[in-house]
Amino acid sequence: QVQLVESGGGLVQAGGSLRLSCTASGGTFSIYNMGWFRQAPGKEREFIAAISWITTTTSYGDSVKGRFTISRDNAKNTVYLQMNSLKPEDTAVYFCAADRSNLLRTTPGPYDYWGQGTQVTVSS
Repeated sequence: QVQLVESGGGLVQAGGSLRLSCTASGGTFSIYNMGWFRQAPGKEREFIAAISWITTTTSYGDSVKGRFTISRDNAKNTVYLQMNSLKPEDTAVYFCAADRSNLLRTTPGPYDYWGQGTQVTVSS
């Protein structure tokens, strides 16, 4: 059983930056593909980014391409989401997730483990 804990959320002005972290415990972190999703009130959970465990191949949602960067440090059991040029529409609860498959998933359903989420609020 893998436990995921996100951190780094907060309040930031439009145009600013935040870095989210997600630290895993209870499993072999390095064999999981990792993803970030977000969910705003009244909206469906949205794919943000994913990174593979073996090749560090990445994938991004269209709304964040060029602004967000996902990375991982297997030695620290941690995946990061660097968020730059933040916009008010980026306001949401951000979740990290772990996937045991060898595919980079862009939908939330196949992910096996989820963190509790961290709130990101971008003011205009």
